[in-house]
Amino acid sequence: MYRLTAENPQDSHEVEALFDLCFAPGREALSSYRLRDGIAPVGGLSLVARDADGILSGAIRFWPVMVGVHVALLLGPIAVHPTRQGEGLAGELIRASLARASGDGWARVMLVGDAPYYQRFGFAVLRDVVMPPPTNPDRVLGQALQPAAWDGVAGQVMPWQGALLQGS
Repeated sequence: MYRLTAENPQDSHEVEALFDLCFAPGREALSSYRLRDGIAPVGGLSLVARDADGILSGAIRFWPVMVGVHVALLLGPIAVHPTRQGEGLAGELIRASLARASGDGWARVMLVGDAPYYQRFGFAVLRDVVMPPPTNPDRVLGQALQPAAWDGVAGQVMPWQGALLQGS
């Protein structure tokens, strides 16, 4: 059993160490990281999972981005400690954070990942949304948190520019 809570500033170093453990060196060179530079994760949606002993077992973060003139959430990274993988914790983090995002009024969320894995959570390929290169277009996935939220949304994904209003 895990306790999910919103990530707070005291969790930051521990979460970064988990991401370093779970991902290949150079992860910060990926195009999705260029969209995050200098921008804070969305408060309340970025979650940590701790076991009964308080040990960090998983984490998920969300970032605001722009797709044309539309605001979207960029999910990622998400990581589960190698000793906790296979227990369903990633799915728990995804479902809980998406429920929070929906409850907070966010319209759309996207990520870069494997469609066969993320389809179970309601994600589908976004054919008209373009991540910075060299991202494979088949890995650009999205989910509408409000009806038809991705309808007519197209273009280049860009870094967030401006003050973030929750639920935008």
